[in-house]
Parts: sequence; C-alpha cells; structure tokens
Amino acid sequence: MTERPLVLRYAARSHVGLVRAKNDDSAYAGKYLAVVADGMGGHAGGDVASASTVLDLIHLDRDGYLGDAGTHLADEIQTANSLLSELVHVNPKLAGMGTTVTALLLSDDVLAYAHIGDSRAYRLKDGVFEQLSTDHTFVQRMIDEGRMTAAEAEVHPHKNVLMRVLGDVDASPELDLKTFDASVGERWLLCSDGLNFVRPEMIEDVVRNTRDLGHCADTLIELTLAAGSPDNVTVVVFDIVVDSPDDTSTAALETITAVAPAGAEPDGPLEVKHDAGARQGANVTDLVGDLPDSEPDHEKAGEPGTEDTGDIGAHIRAAVVRHELASRPHELVGAAVTANADGKIPALAGHPATRRAATMLTHKPKGGDLPPAEPTPTGWFERRRRLVLSVVGAAVLVAVIAASWISYAWTQTQYYVGVSNGHVAIFNGVSQSLGPISLSHVYEQTAVVVTSLPEYSQQRLQQTLPAQGLPDARQIISDLQLGVGSSTPPCNFLTATPTPTGTATTKPTAKATSTPKATVAPKATPKPTATGKPTAALVPGSTTTSTPTCTEAAR
Repeated sequence: MTERPLVLRYAARSHVGLVRAKNDDSAYAGKYLAVVADGMGGHAGGDVASASTVLDLIHLDRDGYLGDAGTHLADEIQTANSLLSELVHVNPKLAGMGTTVTALLLSDDVLAYAHIGDSRAYRLKDGVFEQLSTDHTFVQRMIDEGRMTAAEAEVHPHKNVLMRVLGDVDASPELDLKTFDASVGERWLLCSDGLNFVRPEMIEDVVRNTRDLGHCADTLIELTLAAGSPDNVTVVVFDIVVDSPDDTSTAALETITAVAPAGAEPDGPLEVKHDAGARQGANVTDLVGDLPDSEPDHEKAGEPGTEDTGDIGAHIRAAVVRHELASRPHELVGAAVTANADGKIPALAGHPATRRAATMLTHKPKGGDLPPAEPTPTGWFERRRRLVLSVVGAAVLVAVIAASWISYAWTQTQYYVGVSNGHVAIFNGVSQSLGPISLSHVYEQTAVVVTSLPEYSQQRLQQTLPAQGLPDARQIISDLQLGVGSSTPPCNFLTATPTPTGTATTKPTAKATSTPKATVAPKATPKPTATGKPTAALVPGSTTTSTPTCTEAAR
C-alpha cells in the first residue's frame, strides 16, 4: 500500500454514431470509479437501462472500502438490476430493455472489477496491452468451445447476440468478478462495443502512444466514426496515479468540447463534462433538473411523522443525483446526462426503495437526520414473476400429461390382426411404438398357422390388418383362412382360360357315368366366337353365361 492513496486520472467520451437516432450508451469516470454501460432495447428504453444503472453506481465513487470494494460493487450492480425490473413494472413499455456493465472500483491499491455483456476492458501495464474482459456473446461461446474462429465470429450474423445482460429477464444475473493489483502508471480503457469497428492494433497504438487522456479518448471516437460505425460508441480512459492536493483536475479536461455530427438531433452525442474546477451547483442542476426552493425532500423523507407522498418519490432521485455529482470531480457522458432530467427514467413514487436509495447515496451517518432504512421488497417483483412462471409451467406440464394419457387411452380401444409366434393373432392397440414403449399387446392368439395361409394373405398379414373391433378382427381371420376378403389378390386367384366369346361349350374327353354327380373333364377346348370375353367351363356339357369379375372376387 502506498503512502498516498492511489486515484484515477480520467477522460470520457460518448458519440451517437453515424446511424442511430439516440445514444443508448452511458458512462461515468471519477477518482475511484469508472463504468461503461451499453443499453439495448431500441425505442423500448436502452438509454433508460444504461442511464439508470450508471446513476445508481455513482455513489460508489469514494475511498474507504477496507478491502471489500468488490463486494460493494457486485451488490450495487445487482441492486441496479432489481431497479430495472421495478422500472418495467412502473412502465411496461420498457419491457425487454437491458444493458451491459463494465466497471472498475479502486480501493487502496486494488481494482475491483465487475463485468456483464460485451462492453470491454483493456489494460496497458508493464508494456503489455491486453483485453481483460470476456464478451458474453453467442459467438464468443462458440470460440471458447472451439467451434468457431475469431475471424468467422467477426462476420457471423449473430455476433451481437448477448448471452448475459442486466435487465428485467434475470433476477440475479451472473457477473464476472475479479480483483487486480493497481500500480502507478498503468492505463485502462473501458469501451462499448461500438469501438469494435476499429482494428485492435490501432486501439493499442492510440492507448500506448497518446499521453494526453482527453486526446486519447477523442482519437478513439474519431477512428470509430472514420470506420463507419453505425453503433453508439463510448470510451473511458484512465491512468492510476498518486493522489496529490495540487492535482485538482484531470489533466486533459479544460478544453473539452461537445461536437455533434451534422444534422444531429438534440439527443445526439451527449458529451457534457465536469471537472474539479467546474463543480458549481448551477451546472449540475442543468443535468438533473431544478429542485424545489425548500430543503430537498429526501432530508425530510425519514423524519418521524412525515408522510411518504408521491411528490417525494417524483424528485428524490434527481436530488440524490445532484448531490452526488456536485460533491466530487467526475465526467458523466451519454444517455445518463439527460435521461434522468428529461423524465425518461420513471420515478418510483412512494416506493420504500426510494427512501433506501436516499439513505445509501447520501451516506448519512447512523446518528444523522435519517433513520435506518426500512426493509424493502426489492425482489418482490422478481418473486411474483417466478411464482407466476412456476404456476404456468405446472399447468402446461399437467396439460401435456393429460393429453398424453388421453392419446394412449384411445390407442387401447383399437384392434388389428397380425402375427405372434408364427400364428395369426388379434392385437389390442396400434401397431406403432414410442421409442422403447409399444402401443399394443397380444389380445388373442389363434391356432391358425401363418404358413398355412395363401401367399398373398401372408404378405398382407405381415403389414397388419386394422379392424373396427373384435368382431371385425375375427371376420378378417376367417377371410384369411378362406383366401377371400381383403387378404385375397384381386384377380390372380382365378384360373380361367380366355375365349373369344362370352359363352364357351366344351367337349368332354370322357363320358359321364350314371351317377348323379358329373365328373369334370380334365381338359376343355373352347370354341372361339366373335366377342373375346374369357370364361371358364367347369362342368362337362354345361354353358356358362357369366364369369366372376375382379370386383366380385375382392368383395
């Protein structure tokens, strides 16, 4: 630990980009805290998500965490995530909004790091420039699993799909948490993914060789615009330095100007900056809006007998933000500059969380004007949502089970004729299966051997014959034994010799005996006639006038 405390010397910039109509990025840089947030959700509230998250973290910009800075940083990011869910509850139009967060909090000579999303953190230390953050994206997961190369990821259509993010989706999102030893002279770069349009070697060259922090941040923004980036771009650059009473401003903040692109709307690049020499109440009020002439209501909110009215909740957030911004040197850029003042962030009027926030952000001592914060149901909305999802999931599961049982019960009312152990059998069910589960079983095995049936009947039997019920199944078996019914070939069981006439007279080669029964001649020679219709003579001396057709044979 150094004799004098270490602090950050910083510069921050944000630009709306060349295509977007509004800036969804927000960033804050101070003596101990640096944070970048890239909002998403388009018109639904990406700027609200990033601005709300950054404004909820600015009170951490102080020293004195006694080695516990990482816990404080992680807890406050989780609290900011809960607040996003509450904001959606107040204004459902914001549903689906989210934001990335990459933050560093300096305490003594240790940097606490927290990250979620695809904003990035780079460090230049001891001559080594490296990316220390991991993108929580679909393509990065594919790269980590060896299923995609970095070059393929750059052109993948889903390269911007995030796997983890703050928002109203996950009540307790998973953060990447680390700690780094801080040393004088190291430089860090935090940026939104808009900077990805600049080649990594160019980023390294600027960070490594540009001494002036403000010029370094400006150059990175200019390179991004020159590369044609359609996205918002935000950067925070800071050095680790020894705190000095004579160093009351960050080295390169005196000549900063906000440059808007031609034709940009008023909510274009938000680049309002503040340094130690410009910490006037009027300037800060311009950011967060005017307050009532009386004492701030957050001072009165905790007094005994004071009712918590909606009017208090409506402007208490602005009061707290104004207090924080006016009390320390900092730079605030992007959507966070105006979102709160313009009313884009819904006020949680009358909500206990508002009183808790006022107590926390103003750091009132235990014996101060405000009593201890009341317990707040910050996870109430998440618990209710989980309960609803559980009930819906259980109902869907019951419906699926019921539908499956009804389907199975129906199959058990069906019958078909098939083969079992070489015999003709009647099966109950349908001749199908679901994986290893058969949907039928042998109901009755007959004494009819399959090989005793005509060949065509055997073939039909192998394919199974559906029946309308048990009586129909038994009739099918009888037909199979007789060689008739649907099991019989349509025509080829007839053994008629075609003749050219509709009638044919045969001459017997042997005479009939005196017995009443006639003996069929072994051969019959038909006489041709003009019609050519085939008939068959079955009895000597008889004349047939009709022949069973294929339709008659098949019934």
